[in-house]
Amino acid sequence: MTGEPRDTRLRRLRMRSWRRGTKEMDLILGPFSDRGLVALTPDHLELYEALLAENDQDLYQWMSGRTDPPPEHAEITGIIRADMRVRQA
Repeated sequence: MTGEPRDTRLRRLRMRSWRRGTKEMDLILGPFSDRGLVALTPDHLELYEALLAENDQDLYQWMSGRTDPPPEHAEITGIIRADMRVRQA
């Protein structure tokens, strides 16, 4: 846990989500962070923050379904991919 107030943490994670290394990941994680972060549990926020530490090339492969994420990222990746499907519908 970071010890920072939840609203501060959400703002920080939103910024990190929108300012990735690639435009593709900005467009995947940015909208998710705007809509989905507030609904995440503290445990899911921990998973999301760990996911943000990964490089964008790997993240894109996982989010696009080209490769499976490692087990430690499978749950949060599934949550984000479900949000992507809702946005596309």
